[in-house]
Amino acid sequence: MIDEALHKKFDEAVAFVNDYTEPLPADLLLKLYAYFKIANRNFDNPGSRTPLINAFKANALFQAKNMGRKEAMEKYIELVNSEIRTL
Repeated sequence: MIDEALHKKFDEAVAFVNDYTEPLPADLLLKLYAYFKIANRNFDNPGSRTPLINAFKANALFQAKNMGRKEAMEKYIELVNSEIRTL
């Protein structure tokens, strides 16, 4: 079970990214996408209308496929703190 403090930090990091208005590098967005999907146990296929974008998203998920929910939340938080909050 994932503790409440981790959930709170994760939710805050997600809110920060959602409110962020500057453009972010595509590779960073793909990592965040994969971590978010795993953390939320959402394994639906990518829903972009562009096949190339779907391929990149599917690849990002594939690269993180062995990661558990807790690790995905921690990685998401770490990435936001180290790459976005420092901009």
